[in-house]
Amino acid sequence: MPNYAAPGEVMYHTGLTKEMTDGAKYALVPGDPGRVEGLAKALDEKAVYVCSHRDFTTWKAKVSGETVLVMSTGMGGPCVTFAVEELARLGVATFIRVGTTGSIQEDLNLGDVVINKGAVREDGASKAYAPVNYPAMADMRVTLALEQAAKELRVPFKTGISISTDSFWPGQERYDSFKGYVVRRLKGSLNEYRALGCTNFEMENATLFTLTSVLGLKAGSICGVVAKRTDSESVAPHEVYELAEKRFQAVVKRAMEMLIGRFMVSL
Repeated sequence: MPNYAAPGEVMYHTGLTKEMTDGAKYALVPGDPGRVEGLAKALDEKAVYVCSHRDFTTWKAKVSGETVLVMSTGMGGPCVTFAVEELARLGVATFIRVGTTGSIQEDLNLGDVVINKGAVREDGASKAYAPVNYPAMADMRVTLALEQAAKELRVPFKTGISISTDSFWPGQERYDSFKGYVVRRLKGSLNEYRALGCTNFEMENATLFTLTSVLGLKAGSICGVVAKRTDSESVAPHEVYELAEKRFQAVVKRAMEMLIGRFMVSL
């Protein structure tokens, strides 16, 4: 049976209680605490600050009459497990990761958004929840809502499979680290994943998708492209971040309206 939080019980990592969440069933989970306020206010100009504890800064907004939490997870899979486990105990059932990413395909440009339907499990945290041959998959209806929202808003996007890593440098076959060393098993991995049709590198999807599937929850992911690895190893300038952020904020708001309105699609 699910282990829901008792009245007044404070979650150890996030600092939240059930009473603080207003019965929220939905949560947007960016990695960066600095992204939370802007995202919450893009959903609802009257969004309010809830609390901040460790990596986890929380705001809450109203979308179509429903409370939606916006809470940072910090970077990487382990922090995602803290967020999902504790929010699930507080009643959250649907999670959408909202963040930034680096593309590895020619047709995925700076400022575009990526909607990931699955992830390659190059992380470590998901292995604590399921064996390595268990798939990391997003929820179909959450993914379809994100796609439909992007189409309606005419935001350039691509749906694909991300590679989730625990390391920004050797894990993503980057050579611009302090030592510039990449272990033998990861050399050539970028080109291999590109040939397999994977779309982007990031650090949270595999853990989020695996954990929510195992726990009987739902998850999706939308990220703005701020690095295009086919052109350069450099991260894009600030104006690209602003464009990507504006786009994923608009898309996720419309997708939330669809999901809360019991979005249906013919399959």
